[in-house]
Amino acid sequence: MPLTDRRRALAMSLGLLAIPPRAWAADLDPEARLAAAGVTLPTLGAPLGAYAPFAIDGRLLFIAGQLPLKDGALTATGPVPSRTDIAAAQAAARQCAVNILAAAKLGLGGDLRRIRACLKLTGYVAADAGFSDHPRVVNGASELIGLALGDRGRHARAAVGVTSLPLSAPVEVDAVFAIEA
Repeated sequence: MPLTDRRRALAMSLGLLAIPPRAWAADLDPEARLAAAGVTLPTLGAPLGAYAPFAIDGRLLFIAGQLPLKDGALTATGPVPSRTDIAAAQAAARQCAVNILAAAKLGLGGDLRRIRACLKLTGYVAADAGFSDHPRVVNGASELIGLALGDRGRHARAAVGVTSLPLSAPVEVDAVFAIEA
């Protein structure tokens, strides 16, 4: 069973876990976890419409829907599975999650360690009629959030099929995080 942050701290305080404090701190740093996996957060581009990329209310950080944009271009286009296969759609969902974390970093003044938990992801999949594997596509985003946040990345989720998305993207994902005040 994986150790939660609280269990890890207790185990360390009791001397049951031989992880130096610096290594443990790096383990809790989302950007360090991403860097270890070869993922770098981009600088977030301007919103595509009249909205903010994030909003904060108390201890909640809401991230606007993110498309699979990388270096200003979509990583894939068109509905799943006729124009974008499931593997490419999962990779696109992963890129959405990278962009979600970039928006969170912006909203949190550059410090993703302020994220206490990912509460919810909602993934929208542009899909052909009859396609029903939306959860498999959105797993790309869920897995990236889990990679970045560890146990703090476990979240509730919805995976919804739609007929189209902005710019003909195959997937869009939004998020809600609990944060330190």
